Amino acid sequence: MKNIKLKMARVAKDLSQEELARIVGVSRQTISLIESGKYNPSLSLCVAICRALSKTLNDLFWED
Repeated sequence: MKNIKLKMARVAKDLSQEELARIVGVSRQTISLIESGKYNPSLSLCVAICRALSKTLNDLFWED
């Protein structure tokens, strides 16, 4: 399932996939795969992404 919430939060912060990847210490491809739903990130990566985007785990990774 695509992670639209992650992409929307990233765009709202005016960050490219490359910029977010650099902030959290992964490749741009990893961010792309997470957004497309093809990669299940570790909890520590989820937390790092949430911190970078000023969001909670529920905001970005909890399915409604």
